[in-house]
Amino acid sequence: MSISKAAISKISQDNIEKRLQIERLIEATRIVASSAGSDVVKGLTQTPKSLPPWYFYDDRGSELFEQICELPEYYLTRTETSILQQCAGEIAKITGACELVELGSGSSTKTRILLNAYQQLGYPLRYLPIDVSAGILESSARQLLADYPSLQVHALAGTYELALAQLLPRQLSSRMLCFIGSTLGNLQPQQCDVFFSQITDALQVGEYFLLGIDLQKPKHIVEPAYNDCLGVTAAFNLNMLDHLNRRFEGNFDTTQFEHWAFYHETEQQIEMHLRSLRSQTVQLKSLNLTVNFAADETILTEVSRKFDLNTIQQQLTAWGLAPRHVWTDPNQWFGLLLCQLQAI
Repeated sequence: MSISKAAISKISQDNIEKRLQIERLIEATRIVASSAGSDVVKGLTQTPKSLPPWYFYDDRGSELFEQICELPEYYLTRTETSILQQCAGEIAKITGACELVELGSGSSTKTRILLNAYQQLGYPLRYLPIDVSAGILESSARQLLADYPSLQVHALAGTYELALAQLLPRQLSSRMLCFIGSTLGNLQPQQCDVFFSQITDALQVGEYFLLGIDLQKPKHIVEPAYNDCLGVTAAFNLNMLDHLNRRFEGNFDTTQFEHWAFYHETEQQIEMHLRSLRSQTVQLKSLNLTVNFAADETILTEVSRKFDLNTIQQQLTAWGLAPRHVWTDPNQWFGLLLCQLQAI
């Protein structure tokens, strides 16, 4: 007896559902203090004004960031991808069978390189993606499950802090936390210390931490990556205001702000701002907040620090995250570090 295409499709879908678990930590916790907008109030009432970069990542922001990663000016993604393609097999051999936990997973495109390496060695595949955008988290998880028939996915929609604190005990013999894409650069040094503390708390001795970092390089290489000629990064930056409008009943007029990003060579970091084109007043009704902007006043939306490879290795070692192996590209533009938690 032949089976209809509809029946085959249903069997396939049922199989995916059995291998997929999604925890919506954002909804369960109402995003804790952030849902009340206390971080927005604090940022917009201080001088100079700022906003937490996680507000970039509603579903639209996540889509725009995926587009940024494909831009010719944005060297970070293609450089890190080329490194991963060369070293993924070595990473899998070093760690052995382990479940992958990825912070800020997005579309999980680069994660496929790691999954392929573990699959080639015959290891079981278990993946725990973490992202604040529940929409892109679910869509990418379902695509992965369709492409990897033996994969198990336990997705967590929430902030890094929430998700790391609620990780269940591992099901495989080891675990590797992945923080690739140089997102560490968005954290100030003091925030890095808090983050590394959360990482060590989430790992057991002997488990692994895979970190991707953008390395220090000349301004003429770095700055165009945040000022692309198609204006995708500008749209990504301005979308933060649309996100605030939706979440907090705001009336930001995105046509009255502009994207401004520059490389601060002394601090070795990109600063990304939204600059007010005129004097204006904005309201966020659900926060009972009124914000006045002077012409040319800015909101700092992101800092992207660039790292010295030797310095970051020393910092990781101090936290008990001993670098086992370091890979870079021929230009020394990007670094990928595989660390293992040691007993201190």
